[in-house]
Amino acid sequence: MARAVKGQGGARRAPLFKVRRSRVHGRGVFALRRIRKGTRIIEYLGERISHRVADRRYEDHDENDNHTFLFSVDRGLVIDAGVEGNDARFINHSCEPNCESVIERRRVFIDALRDIAPGEELSYDYQIGRERGDPPNVDEIYACRCGSKDCRGTMLWPPRRGNAAKRAGKQRRASRS
Repeated sequence: MARAVKGQGGARRAPLFKVRRSRVHGRGVFALRRIRKGTRIIEYLGERISHRVADRRYEDHDENDNHTFLFSVDRGLVIDAGVEGNDARFINHSCEPNCESVIERRRVFIDALRDIAPGEELSYDYQIGRERGDPPNVDEIYACRCGSKDCRGTMLWPPRRGNAAKRAGKQRRASRS
């Protein structure tokens, strides 16, 4: 859904983006017009819950499926965009992103890292944290599909030592060609 934004003086301007099918994964968010570096594009909205509630809510979730709309804000707060979420939940991960997530006063915003051309898909680096007890195939579960030349092969952070994930990503891209 494209949404108009207010410009100076409160006048409505053409929408910044539209959600549509993505070659990266599922649906994505695409610029409808030029977005300048530093532009605050959207706030990541959803139900604000504790980590404990998030864990309980998704305890039956298949551990081999990474698809959720959870954004960990800090040690006490998670935003679940699967409940009361907005279009920000459809912004895909990239190892070479054109946006970044910015946390201010426990709110999450998506800002442009550089100028973004019309038609370009918006992305940010999810940098999903690794945890003790992750399954051995965690890099496969959180495999990256961004296709950038510097793809690390995983949405997880930090990358594995020895660039095993990066090599896996290159092999996946080569097999798609």
